[in-house]
Amino acid sequence: MNTVTGLVVAMDGPSGSGKSSASRGVARALGLRYLDTGAMYRAITWWMLRQEVDLADPAAIAARALDPVLVMGTDPDAPAVAVDGADAAAPIRTAEVTAAVSAVSAVPEVRRRLVAEQREIIGAGGIVVEGRDIGTVVAPEAPVKIYLTASADARAARRTAELAGTTVEAQKAAMARRDTLDSTRKTDPLAMASDAVELDTTALNLEEVIAEVLRLIKEKV
Repeated sequence: MNTVTGLVVAMDGPSGSGKSSASRGVARALGLRYLDTGAMYRAITWWMLRQEVDLADPAAIAARALDPVLVMGTDPDAPAVAVDGADAAAPIRTAEVTAAVSAVSAVPEVRRRLVAEQREIIGAGGIVVEGRDIGTVVAPEAPVKIYLTASADARAARRTAELAGTTVEAQKAAMARRDTLDSTRKTDPLAMASDAVELDTTALNLEEVIAEVLRLIKEKV
């Protein structure tokens, strides 16, 4: 698959659909870079929480949207995240950040800032990009667009397996809330691009998802 050297693969879908693991696996298999755009929104959210910004006030979030210095690694084996020079890869995955990220990511000033940075990273090509608006907003020209879905039960079970101290029912409720917030926000909502291929991962394990995505890419290129 040496023809994929400069390829941009857009991987969208809701939480728990398998985007992150599949995207890293595909990038690793093809020797491509990897970008987790969701981690960028989490990093800004983590910074806002540390700065005690009122996340119930979109204007307060907007006023600080450009302040944090964000550096993203693109190695699928070690996708680093740094905020103001501090390693934030672990802190951005806390329940506190997860609960707050939809409020921060809905603010247009945050989205404009991060979409511009995402496009700059994508610009060189040779990358698998995962998120919620890659195929529709960030990289609508991407030649390969895949939208991963899964049943609510499967998504909740996967997320519960990743997190300590939670239950499937709690995760199902949290995901339903976040799905509603993300799909109904006014700016760049979660949506499937009209030319994306939808892949239901409910009955597939990780290796099968990666294999199916690789097959779809081979068809396209």
